[in-house]
Amino acid sequence: MNSSENPSPVSPSRIRPLSPKQERRLVVFLDNEFLELTRGYKKRSSSTSHLPILEAYLQAAQRILGLVLQIPPIDPSTSLRIQLLLRLTNEVLTCIPGYPPNSDNLPIAMDWLDDLDQSWVAVLQAQVWNPNERVGEDLVVDAGDVARGVKSTPMSQTERTRLKSLLLGGVATLEEWLEGKPIGVNRQVAVVEEAGLNDIFSNTLEELGDLGIVAVEPEELCSMDLDD
Repeated sequence: MNSSENPSPVSPSRIRPLSPKQERRLVVFLDNEFLELTRGYKKRSSSTSHLPILEAYLQAAQRILGLVLQIPPIDPSTSLRIQLLLRLTNEVLTCIPGYPPNSDNLPIAMDWLDDLDQSWVAVLQAQVWNPNERVGEDLVVDAGDVARGVKSTPMSQTERTRLKSLLLGGVATLEEWLEGKPIGVNRQVAVVEEAGLNDIFSNTLEELGDLGIVAVEPEELCSMDLDD
């Protein structure tokens, strides 16, 4: 993704919030996608898993990310996009360290996390997602649209705090993952710097600003393996 792009603003006349029926169908579909993502991860050591390696896991997560970003940032759909992206962020940051890092999957993981960074910037700025250019495009709501009730509610302080906490906790876990050591072992700063982790989520964290919070670990959604 290229955050330096400056696409033309998108008129809300070209987009609409999801209807209640569309929202229900999307939530049911994505719930199943999340279930398959978690199931594939937890059985990653089994010959029956469809996500035995990190590359496959991130491809599956990318499909979910693409669908979530397509949700229009127009109320009442705005909140759904935020909540689903928070869910995906927690899921991925928890599960990536479950795969052993190597020279093949590490660049793919870094690229995916950069995509997630750019995605959050678009959501924080209530932008419409352009899937072809893979950038957010500004949404302009004029006076007439406001009079008709068209609006995009920004992320709440609680949501912003949760996001920043997830990102900081996730980066700390990824640092330990890169060292190939159990969680809690002292980190080697040189290894982290070489991997480029110091820049992960830099755009999102800059957008969030100083919320004065302490990082917490992502929720343990992927910590236990399923029985065969």
